[in-house]
Amino acid sequence: MYDDAFDSNLDESDTPRPPSKSQRKREATALQDLGEQLIKLTATQLNRIPLPEDLLAAVRLAQSISQRGGRKRQLQYIGKLMRQLDDVEIEAIRTQL
Repeated sequence: MYDDAFDSNLDESDTPRPPSKSQRKREATALQDLGEQLIKLTATQLNRIPLPEDLLAAVRLAQSISQRGGRKRQLQYIGKLMRQLDDVEIEAIRTQL
């Protein structure tokens, strides 16, 4: 009986734990910062980076927003769109920057 309980504890510890809330926030902030770098680019520079259409449209809209609150909300939306991308696409964006 002792062995069964011990084995079940091992099974639970072998599975990888999901990232902590703090880690997820750090990753989201990093993607938002990457989005902020995209906003600072010119139209020509933006066209060279492989971005999905919805993300490109969100970046262009953020470039036209001058109010601080609206710009911040748009940056958060860009971060949300970037979290939906896979790691390969994000690395491609980083290397182009």
